[in-house]
Amino acid sequence: MRRVRAAAATALRLLFLTAMAHAANAADDPGKAIAPRMEFVPPPPGSYALQKIQQVSDAALLDGAGRLLRLSSLTQGKITLLTFFYTYCVDPLGCPFAHTTLAALRDRVSADRGLAGRVRFVSVSLDPTHDTPATIARYGREFTIDPNFEWRFLTARSVPELLPVLDDFGQDVSVETDETGRATRTMHHMLKMFLIDPHGEVREIYTLSFIQPPMMFNDIKTLALESQTRAINETQTTARRNP
Repeated sequence: MRRVRAAAATALRLLFLTAMAHAANAADDPGKAIAPRMEFVPPPPGSYALQKIQQVSDAALLDGAGRLLRLSSLTQGKITLLTFFYTYCVDPLGCPFAHTTLAALRDRVSADRGLAGRVRFVSVSLDPTHDTPATIARYGREFTIDPNFEWRFLTARSVPELLPVLDDFGQDVSVETDETGRATRTMHHMLKMFLIDPHGEVREIYTLSFIQPPMMFNDIKTLALESQTRAINETQTTARRNP
């Protein structure tokens, strides 16, 4: 069962209205953004299927300790929810909203015994020039308070090394270049979250209008049930081949 997606213009309109509100009165506090109102009741986990969208390509990234990691090591083996961010983003409909939403979703996942140890979050910086390993380590402390939940904050060694990752995910950005044409910074990203199954396949993409924690939680549960069924079938197949 596939949910009907609204046009991406909805998210762009929300971002535009927010920017206009700031321009009209920079002194006003817009307050915290809230998840869009749900106009439907989420179907139960496992009552629908999530389509396979694309395989995640590998890349080399840095963690908060400056260690080089393969992206594939963090997009396989568990159900992964990945997003891109800036540590200095203050847009109420941007990174702060994304990470506050993810923190609440983390708590719900952690409280579900069937999902324990099966889910991770990955946040990748869009600005390697500013967001060094030390910077993302400081930023991530607020969100990695649960030692039993894997939430990784990553950055790249340079903007040119990051761009292929963004292209692979279809993460929209504008690129600032120096006088030689070398990419030096990415700007103005559209908020997206990517749900990835344990085999490294993107199964859902959430844009601003569809960041709805109840539905996201049910999608995670659906992938967990799918993996469980697949493991049972593989075990039965092996048993039949080796009586």
